[in-house]
Amino acid sequence: MNDTLLEVRGLQTWFETRAGTVRSVNDVSLTLKRGEILGLVGESGSGKSVTGYSIMGLLESPGRIVGGSISFHGRDGQVEDLVNVSQERLRQLRGDRIAMIFQDPATSLNPVLRVDTQMCEALHSHAELSQAEAHRIAHDALKRVGIPAPEERLKSYPHQFSGGMRQRVAIATAILNKPDLIIADEPTTALDVTVQAQILYEVKKLCRESGTALVWITHDLSLVSGLADQIAVMYAGRIVESGPVAEVMSAPRHPYTVGLMKSIPSNNPRGQPLYQIPGMAPSAANLPEGCAFRPRCAFASEICATVPEAINRSSQPGVEHLVRCFHADKVKV
Repeated sequence: MNDTLLEVRGLQTWFETRAGTVRSVNDVSLTLKRGEILGLVGESGSGKSVTGYSIMGLLESPGRIVGGSISFHGRDGQVEDLVNVSQERLRQLRGDRIAMIFQDPATSLNPVLRVDTQMCEALHSHAELSQAEAHRIAHDALKRVGIPAPEERLKSYPHQFSGGMRQRVAIATAILNKPDLIIADEPTTALDVTVQAQILYEVKKLCRESGTALVWITHDLSLVSGLADQIAVMYAGRIVESGPVAEVMSAPRHPYTVGLMKSIPSNNPRGQPLYQIPGMAPSAANLPEGCAFRPRCAFASEICATVPEAINRSSQPGVEHLVRCFHADKVKV
């Protein structure tokens, strides 16, 4: 069986607004294998979440995919382009073969239904199970994400949980059917570090044991370094650097990646001001010509007025470390 699960090629997702065309995702390409974890990293507004929504087919008007393809490789070897499949087919895939964990659990939990009702419904909609079997699977899922007294909690309503507990319920619901692909949009932001570590352990274990692939959307580079196999750094709607986590973190080749790494508090000397990338990220409705990072980059030159292509900068044979920068050879941590 082909190990490739997801192939995104030249994805463009734009929003037509009164202020003009907002190019939230502008020529994004990535590949994900079964059981692989990809960390999608970048500042707020870089297009990370919109990429996830595009893959899930959850874009709302005025957002639309204007170019590119999203190829999903099913278990039977069938390849489907998620850009062109019907809404009915997308509904069949979502929650079963593809699942998403949202940053705000309120978007995925119904406030007027008990937790067991919602979780069992998610199971029954994709598989023929007895009520007792569905209840057992839901119980085990809550236990896996660290919810105490899961039997009692199944009978509770979402408003009876804290924000962190609701997020754990949302995560448990997403992993119920052991999907082939999970897209997680900063799901542990509201959780304390102990619970976050437990969730990361369980998600990583699920990927290793069941072959589930995971796209973890975050702004936390330190989290990705301990979780992901591959990393893709986004800036202004484009992936500017991607490759194996170990190589990208040890030898970043794009100035933006270096800036993010220097901004990690643990990388700053004690007592010294935290490092900041100069300037601000541009508006997706008014991107500068050429490389979008040019106004903030210390290496910028005339050639940066054109858009750089993604070139493999890895020194290791067989390893793909793609960088969109004309000055990658000058960049050092």
